[in-house]
Amino acid sequence: MKLKHVICGLALLMGSVSASYSQQHYQPSPENLKNREWFEQSRFGVFIHWGVYSVLGDGEWVMNNQNISLDEYALLPKFFNPISFNAKEWAKLFKQAGAKYITFTTRHHDGFSMWDSQISDYNVVKKSPSNAIL
Repeated sequence: MKLKHVICGLALLMGSVSASYSQQHYQPSPENLKNREWFEQSRFGVFIHWGVYSVLGDGEWVMNNQNISLDEYALLPKFFNPISFNAKEWAKLFKQAGAKYITFTTRHHDGFSMWDSQISDYNVVKKSPSNAIL
């Protein structure tokens, strides 16, 4: 039992030492500092998490949270058909609301791309009735 405590203590000590060491040597670039300042001053932006998981009316962790098998989840793109999507309308609405930036998840952890990816066929163009979103 004592050995477990010693090992855990050493692991915690090593973790905290390495974390403090890496923090001491980080030097943000002037551009990074400028971007941070802009981000803080912007105050309001929109993060859009949208993909095949939206078909189920749930968030991006739906496959895990509802224990959906990979085979079942792979059927969702057939039903993802955002034919009324209009990026210009969305951007106009966000701008009217006062948003200074938009971050769009072009590929989430499920691997589904919102554009015609050359890396994988698991994308909105090749697996859904829709065209590229981006």
